Amino acid sequence: MSEIVDLSLGEMLTALHAGDLSSREVTLAFLERIERLDPIIHAFITINPDEALLQADEADKLIQNLRREPGQDLPALTGVPIAVKDVLCVKDMRCTCGSLILENFIPPYNATAVERLREAGVVILGKTNTDEFAMGSSTENSAYGPTHNPWDFDHVPGGSSGGSAAAIVARLTPLALGTDTGGSVRQPASFCGVTGIKPTYGRVSRYGLVAYGSSLDVVGAFGRSAAEIIPLFKVMAGADPLDATTIDLPIPEIDLTRMDSRTGLRNLRIGVPDEYFIEGIQPEVEDRVRLAIDEFETLGAQIKTVNLPYTEQALPAYYIIAPAEASANLARFDGIRYGPRVPADEMWDIFRHTRGDKFGPEVKRRIMLGTYALSAGYYEAYYGQAQKVRTLIKRDFEAAFQKVDVIAAPVAPTTAFHIGEHGDDPLSMYLEDIFTLPANLAGVPGIAFPVGFDDRGLPIGMQLMGPHFREELLFQTAYAYQQVTDWHTRQPKMDHAL
Repeated sequence: MSEIVDLSLGEMLTALHAGDLSSREVTLAFLERIERLDPIIHAFITINPDEALLQADEADKLIQNLRREPGQDLPALTGVPIAVKDVLCVKDMRCTCGSLILENFIPPYNATAVERLREAGVVILGKTNTDEFAMGSSTENSAYGPTHNPWDFDHVPGGSSGGSAAAIVARLTPLALGTDTGGSVRQPASFCGVTGIKPTYGRVSRYGLVAYGSSLDVVGAFGRSAAEIIPLFKVMAGADPLDATTIDLPIPEIDLTRMDSRTGLRNLRIGVPDEYFIEGIQPEVEDRVRLAIDEFETLGAQIKTVNLPYTEQALPAYYIIAPAEASANLARFDGIRYGPRVPADEMWDIFRHTRGDKFGPEVKRRIMLGTYALSAGYYEAYYGQAQKVRTLIKRDFEAAFQKVDVIAAPVAPTTAFHIGEHGDDPLSMYLEDIFTLPANLAGVPGIAFPVGFDDRGLPIGMQLMGPHFREELLFQTAYAYQQVTDWHTRQPKMDHAL
């Protein structure tokens, strides 16, 4: 048997359920690797070794009991370790959101997504690094320091779920949770060469997710391949009475053999939007994405050009809507209701000093942008107009999906950039999200996966977007591609750098 951390999810589950490996052995293997590699990568904010081993022992007892008394099914992910982005509440484990204002916050409950995964038998290794309150595209905005891309430690892993993506490719965890408000699962997946799913808005409960943009936030997942994140998606998805935005729809059956490399993609129509291949895109990114589209055509898919004419307006619309919602959501962090209190004589001075000292510069920037956009006299001119543009973007996707089944596009205009490269230019950082924002504004699902490397050895990803609540199409299509390519199996060599 290969090294434990290199096992696929399927191999790991088979070994666990057969008794060839214990969950304690698997958990220890990942904890030891975290101890050795994470001081350089910094994928985690909080590591949970004692509780993780207790959870692993519980999983082992359950497996042993069911082997002695067969007839009952094990929960889907019994004994498998997982990492959780540090904006999702895990009971009795620190939840910082990458911010000093929550550095000692211990939630008394689990997020619904986490609760469902615990019921499915997962072992929680710890909480992964994130841009503060998920506001960023590089995981540099964390108050606890940046995460480094395992392919090149001088480069970012993407954001805001960069810690989760880096932990997957570094083999610090087999699975991880992230969130996607404007691309925060798909862009790190692209930069780190892993697979990440952003479900349809309303498919997965947001209860227990510390909100950034409530009409945009989606809980997603990372793994090494499309096949490996399907169990996470199926466990997390579904209506939740604690989140009124969730939709009560059946979880789709995901038959990977329906469109695999053997049966082909003969009935699949893939749309390619010209608006996503813009001037200034890194040539290697465009080349590798177009080669991947050619591969889909070789597998039998029909390739069609589609138009998404309001794509260019997605960036300004998002950076009105998301900061406006953030300014409202973050009003509660004031040293009175949440967060450590900076002493002052007057109540308003407590608010001012606490928020001024404990929020980082990007969070303060977005709060100010959002507050301005919602202020009297400017609400309709900014927020109202942005919502109208959002409706037009949604209609773009609806019209496109009348002609095609899925849409294929780059995830980001470049590969991973150097740490600090956009530090003095917030606009250039925001432009990294130009290809991911439209899916969030429209609420459609998307999956990102690797399709090659640039000449510096940094991963290149592409994304597929689908109609609302048709995640099974995305999984099946990505799986077909990963059956005939090996980009998703590539792993960076890191040990020599330590």
